[in-house]
Amino acid sequence: MEQFFKDSLTVSPAIIKKGAIGTAVFKFTASENGSISKIIVYYADDAILAYPVIDALRKSDRKWAIPKDEKTHDFIIPFIFSADLPATDNEYLQKILYDNYRGRNPIIPNDQVPLDIATLLPPITVKYDITK
Repeated sequence: MEQFFKDSLTVSPAIIKKGAIGTAVFKFTASENGSISKIIVYYADDAILAYPVIDALRKSDRKWAIPKDEKTHDFIIPFIFSADLPATDNEYLQKILYDNYRGRNPIIPNDQVPLDIATLLPPITVKYDITK
């Protein structure tokens, strides 16, 4: 599935322009036939990071395998967004990254988050070229 997400997740021009980096953690439910539902954002360093992940999760519909004898199963999957930075110092890029960090809009749950029985998947690393 890691390769699927690397191929299916599209970093938006808004993310690149903002220089958004950070983590987004999602929980979703898969059924016997691999269909997904109940996509929940548990945490995101910036709300802008959630949109491409939700789109990629929707593309993964009917591709999930769940443990035998279960009707549904919950999965938790973290996504780590980072930017490929040029080798030389660039004041413009430094300003973009600083402004992003200072003005980020995190999604944080206000209450307890029930986990039930869930499988924590390895994180998916999403790298993009910030100079585009």
